[in-house]
Amino acid sequence: MRLVVDLNRCQSYGQCVYAAPTVFRFHGEESLEYDYAPGDGVRREVARAAAACPVQAITIGGATEPAPSTNGDVR
Repeated sequence: MRLVVDLNRCQSYGQCVYAAPTVFRFHGEESLEYDYAPGDGVRREVARAAAACPVQAITIGGATEPAPSTNGDVR
């Protein structure tokens, strides 16, 4: 499983931290840190965290999917 959090969209509400504290955490007061590739054992908690995000900033993908491009190139 691969996680991507759109940090431009994230408003630091912290719902993900409550839903999956082993995957998401705050560094300081507002800086979100997370495990980019958590194990399958926390899949249910990660799904709850993504569903709980009020701004839908969390995307869950498969481990074999390529990371999204950030430079706008389409290949």
